[in-house]
Amino acid sequence: MIYNSKNEIVNVSLKFALEVIKFCEELDQQRKWIVAKQLLRSGTSIGANINEAQNAESKADFIHKLKISAKEAEETGYWMLLCEYSENYPNPDNLKPLLLSIKKLLNKIIGSAKKPKPI
Repeated sequence: MIYNSKNEIVNVSLKFALEVIKFCEELDQQRKWIVAKQLLRSGTSIGANINEAQNAESKADFIHKLKISAKEAEETGYWMLLCEYSENYPNPDNLKPLLLSIKKLLNKIIGSAKKPKPI
């Protein structure tokens, strides 16, 4: 990968977005346009919001952006599930571990950010 941030969630979300793009190109080739479009939007939105959170105006804004990413991750999981269980759709197995990793990191970061700072 060309981009190499020192921030793990930024790196993982970028890698995931690139894999989603590849998978959606495969869906496009199979004329599965509706699912491809939805998956592409939600799957790339995760990293876009994570990147935006890196320059948040406040702690609340930071948490809010990451919560949006978490919601997009859930939606992405839904579209992947549809692909997995629909006939004649490619299986997104290679995307699952990356999405799980993103969800775990987001939960950890959001939980830590919500904790009050010690005095």
